Amino acid sequence: MSSLIASARFSVLDRSRTREGQDGPQALRDTVRLAQEVEALGYHRFWVSEHHGVPGVAGSAPTVLAAAVAAATRTIRVGTGGVMLPNHQPLVVAEQFGVLESLFPGRIDMGLGRSVGFTDGIRRALGRDKEDAGDFAAQLEELLGWFDGTQSAHPRVRARPSEGLRVPPYVLATGEGAEIAAAAGLPLVIGDLKGRSKVVAAIERYRAAFRRSAWAEEPYVVVAGTVAVAESEEEAARLLIPEAWSLAYSRTKGDFPPLAPPERIAGLAMTPKQRELYEAGLRGHVHGTEEQVRDALEVAVKETGADEVLVTTSTYDRSALVDSYRRLARVAGLAGADEPR
Repeated sequence: MSSLIASARFSVLDRSRTREGQDGPQALRDTVRLAQEVEALGYHRFWVSEHHGVPGVAGSAPTVLAAAVAAATRTIRVGTGGVMLPNHQPLVVAEQFGVLESLFPGRIDMGLGRSVGFTDGIRRALGRDKEDAGDFAAQLEELLGWFDGTQSAHPRVRARPSEGLRVPPYVLATGEGAEIAAAAGLPLVIGDLKGRSKVVAAIERYRAAFRRSAWAEEPYVVVAGTVAVAESEEEAARLLIPEAWSLAYSRTKGDFPPLAPPERIAGLAMTPKQRELYEAGLRGHVHGTEEQVRDALEVAVKETGADEVLVTTSTYDRSALVDSYRRLARVAGLAGADEPR
């Protein structure tokens, strides 16, 4: 096994994708079960996401779901990828993570993003607008201040039980996220695993501008992306089809649908624009046999200097998804990869 891959941690982000014929509650239960399965395989952490009003995604309350995941697991780190800070008051976020850390000490991560609601209607329902993303740096500073007692916006208020607790924060790099993470001295989460030039350049800027902080003494880079591993390259490519079609449909119809079986998607009559988006959605991911994926990840880790690889794979066939994570665990040399099931 490559020494570069061996030096990196491997983790999982699950977005609680719904599947045709199943409802949102089943998707959430599947997320909790997946956390148990990847914990047994030896992955380092398991994160959940925040999406509001999206038909194909059931994960709308990440700290609530993280609590369920942490309660159902024993050792794996649990967190968010991420809580979208512009959607919330920093005090409320601090309180939520303070409760999580109090209940599951030493296992909670606080992944934070700067996106706002998916549509104008959702943003109105949240009481937010697009401009709120521009306040992310100030919101982040206030949030961290609730933990270390340095926030000054509300001098007579203390966050309970958060103040004095250490919940590791991570910044998701959307827009200016890399620069904000560097200035705040926080770990960075960024896509993608193909190591495209813009991503590599952003990582280099982050490392160069990083300021040591009470939260992190040196830069830490988590590179996120889709990885699909199967017995053959063709089977691995099939795993990518449902998500690629959901993305293409959402960008042409404005509605993000549940995951559909690959065989049904193959028979669909797509518009030229949908076909273009669908084929683009199949590219830019790491997929193939274990040997092919090992080689691709070796390149990705070398190009980005990643300290950690965060895998976020979605497909219709849940058993094939779990098998993909099992094969990836073997590629990464994780402790539980070869344990009998």
